[in-house]
Amino acid sequence: METQTKTELEAAAFRALLKHLDGRKDVQNIDMMILTGMCRNCLSRWYQEAANERGIDMTKGQGREAIYGEPYADWVAKYQTDATDEQQAAFKVAFAENVGEPAK
Repeated sequence: METQTKTELEAAAFRALLKHLDGRKDVQNIDMMILTGMCRNCLSRWYQEAANERGIDMTKGQGREAIYGEPYADWVAKYQTDATDEQQAAFKVAFAENVGEPAK
């Protein structure tokens, strides 16, 4: 497969993922992290890092807005629910396994 075609297919799959996540605002990031080891915030960080590696100046907030489709604070206020004690404990383990130890 040609590199350009592969890139276009990957981009289409990424857009489909974002559309799917946009339609599933009921799925909390903490649950995604516990189950898959990644969440919307991970996607936004990877997006920002890819931009920065290519010399594009992108902030954390801009990366999040690209993934969430709106400012992060707005998305959180509308859709994020409080995590249970069990979710927080499971998240701590998942974060350490997949991202590293959280900053103190």
